[in-house]
Amino acid sequence: MSSADDLDLLSASAKLLFQYGQTTEKTAMSVRRLGAALGCHALLFPHWGELVIRVDGPTGVQQDVIAAQPVGIDMNRVIATMKVIDQLCNGRIVAAAARSSFDAITRYAPVGAARFAVMAATGAAALGVIFGTVHWLSLVLIAASAGLGACLRRWLAGLSHNLFVQPFCAALIAGSIGTVAVRLQLSSALRLVALCPCMVLVPGPHLLNGTLDLVRGRLPLGASRIGYASLIILMICAALLVGLSLGGVSLPASGTSRSVPLSYDVIAAGVAVAAYGTFFSMPWRMLPIPILFGALAHAGRWAVISLWGGSVEAGALVACLVVGTFTTPIADRLRLPFAALGFASVVSLIPGVFLFRMAGGLVELIAQGERASPELLLGTVADGVTAALIFLAMTFGLIAPKLLIEHFSSRTGERRTRRQ
Repeated sequence: MSSADDLDLLSASAKLLFQYGQTTEKTAMSVRRLGAALGCHALLFPHWGELVIRVDGPTGVQQDVIAAQPVGIDMNRVIATMKVIDQLCNGRIVAAAARSSFDAITRYAPVGAARFAVMAATGAAALGVIFGTVHWLSLVLIAASAGLGACLRRWLAGLSHNLFVQPFCAALIAGSIGTVAVRLQLSSALRLVALCPCMVLVPGPHLLNGTLDLVRGRLPLGASRIGYASLIILMICAALLVGLSLGGVSLPASGTSRSVPLSYDVIAAGVAVAAYGTFFSMPWRMLPIPILFGALAHAGRWAVISLWGGSVEAGALVACLVVGTFTTPIADRLRLPFAALGFASVVSLIPGVFLFRMAGGLVELIAQGERASPELLLGTVADGVTAALIFLAMTFGLIAPKLLIEHFSSRTGERRTRRQ
């Protein structure tokens, strides 16, 4: 193949990995590895919105700039792309066959709409159980709201390419149904009928990938990823509050959630993990892995909080340290995107309740002005600080083991190379 064909092959592989959730570091490593297999030195320079690939080969230096936005999460496409790269590097297929495979991967269909809606419904209901919803009608309303939101998101995907329309409209439906539930006195004190369908919209993998980029010094890309995720969360909060305001309902600040038995907690966490695995197009045969990790993480969190009297932040940290330690080698082994696998395993720990209550408290503070009570201010601040600390604990717990394991693995590989 010519140098131009090699560059085209490298661009196709990098775009698939970058757009569908693989970490930037793994994407860059895959490009270098594939370039070496093609007989050239390849470097990847990722930016939000574009990828720059430079190839230094026998015919000189060539460069390609391709449009790519890292806004998707699709484990199936990442797995397939990594498999093709492995086959080409190991000499089992030729470059022409690899290019055909990459073209086929771009045409992979997303998860079916029915499966997507059903898993969204069951995942949101599972989060309701975790946060203390015991009324069966509330769980039915949570599931119906999340399922309807999922169907609307799929319909909107064919009408608009705007990145924020889908989460905004889904959260608006959740807030509106939550208003009806509160007016009919069907929901819990925490308005979980409105909150749980919104929690399944939180873009956790983008937050993790953005943090990894920041830690590795890719500041513009990391800031862009986190900014994108933050805007989605802002859209969710705004739509939720608009939906609730249609019926004059507000979110109370600093509420308390009911404790649930360990068995319910672990089973519900496994269901929520399975739902997120579906959102991220994870193959059925691999779903037991994050389900097992999610159940183990929630058991650890439950023990920290219920048995040892620890805080929710400490429970999240311990749970994510366990998941990060086990997920890192398995994600490398199975060629899975770490952020998607890690977040799917701990999705039930996301502090969506605190985050949305903080947003509601801020709106109440603005509306009441000088008449706002100190309790409202303190409750809003407490919710915001708790959400921030949980996010920090989750991020550190997932990323720290990954960085340590990769560091010591690379050091071990360097020692083996020197001995040889």
